[in-house]
Order: sequence, then C-alpha cells, then structure tokens
Amino acid sequence: MNETVLQVEGLCKQYPAFALREVSFSLTAGRIMGFIGRNGAGKTTTLKAILGLVHPDAGEISYFGLPFAAHEQQIKEQIGYAAGGTAYYQRRRVGEIAAVTADFYPGWDDKAYRNYLRRFSLDENKCLRELSEGMKVKFLLTLALSHHARLLLLDEPTSGLDPVSREELLEIFLTLAGEGVAILFSTHITSDLEKCADDIAYIQKGRLLAQCPIDCFRQDYRLVHRQGELTPQQQEIILGRCTERAGETLLIRREDAPLFEGAAVTCPTLEQVMVHLEKEDTP
Repeated sequence: MNETVLQVEGLCKQYPAFALREVSFSLTAGRIMGFIGRNGAGKTTTLKAILGLVHPDAGEISYFGLPFAAHEQQIKEQIGYAAGGTAYYQRRRVGEIAAVTADFYPGWDDKAYRNYLRRFSLDENKCLRELSEGMKVKFLLTLALSHHARLLLLDEPTSGLDPVSREELLEIFLTLAGEGVAILFSTHITSDLEKCADDIAYIQKGRLLAQCPIDCFRQDYRLVHRQGELTPQQQEIILGRCTERAGETLLIRREDAPLFEGAAVTCPTLEQVMVHLEKEDTP
C-alpha cells in the first residue's frame, strides 16, 4: 500500500467574505493530484493553511503520519513549495539563492543540486530576473528536490508559461511521480491535468466538491446536446448548462442519460465538467 504523505481532515478558515468549510482530502506517494476550482474558490487559502502560512480555525493536518502542529520543522524539511509568478530575490544569482536555501535544510544534497542544475539546464551564475518563467519554476523545483522533498505543493506552477514550457514541466512531474514524489498542484489549465494527474480535488465556494481519480470524476458525468424542449423531469436533473454556437449543452449525471434517449450524449472533458458546474445557477 502506498504511503499517505498528506492527510487533511475538516479544514476550516473563516474570513469576513469567504470561508473554507470542512475541507478533507489525502494524497499518497507517487501520485499527482490536481487542485481545481475557479478564482476565489479557496485553492490558495487551502494550500497556505496546510503549510502553516495562515492559521486554520479548525481541522487536522498531518504529513507522513505525523501531526503538522507538533512536527512542523521536521515535516518542512521533507516538503517543497513553489508558486507561479514568483518575484522575490530578482537581482540575486541562482547560486547565491541556493547557498542561502541550503543552510535551512540539514538534508541538503549538493550532488543532487548539481544534477538538477544540469537536468533543467540552469545556469547558477544568472540572476533570477534573467530566467524565463518556466526556468524560474524549474529552479524552485531544484531547490525543493535538492533537499530530497517527498512532497511538492505547487500553487499555479504553470501560470504564464508557454505551451512548450508547460509540456516540459508536466513531463518533469510525471518523472518525479515515477520516482515516488507526491505532487499537489493547483491550476486553471485543466488540459494539463488530463495529461499528468492521477487524481483531482475540486473545490467550489470553500467546500470540496470531489476528490477522486480523474477518470472516475469525468465518467460520473455526461454532456447532452440539447434538441427541443425539456420535460419537467429533465429540467430537474440538469447540473449546469452552457450556450454554444450550435445550441445548448447540459451537464447531467451518467445514470440520468437514459432520460435523454435520442439526444446526442457524450462524455465531457474535465474543463467541460468544471465550466458547467460553475454555471449551475444559470437559468
């Protein structure tokens, strides 16, 4: 059985205009989990809470079977965090930043650091501001992996990257997962998840709507291409709808597909599921 590297139970955080409510999920070694939801749904707040960057009002967080509150330093030596669009230390050289970072980690492995520099084609004599956005993310991954992080927590790591750089990063994720590293990353680019994620956690308005293997999530739904008027029974089971050039599409549960006999019914993409669910209140 794969080791559970992250366990979140009943996480709550109240703000004046927003609240996380009973967020619970888990991640095992060697798996990639995509964390999705629209802007303001609670992705970044959740990541900050499980890292101790904000103090949750309730909930239990454990890493590698250890409670985070009692073993924070030990745990942080085994995890890495990176966010897309990072803008700190822009005038410092890559090697200088790495040297400072190494002092914080007893397990820092300079040989591993050198290997990742070569693997990611990083020049440690360059200033951070001279790196492309894709290379900045690779550098942050280098810092995390050079102290042998067993879990990577990444907030929008592919944000602002061109398609080729995104593809390279996803390939790196797959390689790392094959080496036993667990990865949790938030993103709005659902096509990236279709390529590399094993699982998804979907948060909506501060509540976790689903956590499951990505294929199971997609297979739970069907997309109906509407033709003609809907019966009252059909109206009741619609989870979301969108208007397209060719007409209207309706999201329903897979088990409800027989109620639309004769209509064109397809299996949706992850993006189609998310867009329709976020428009659930559209008349």
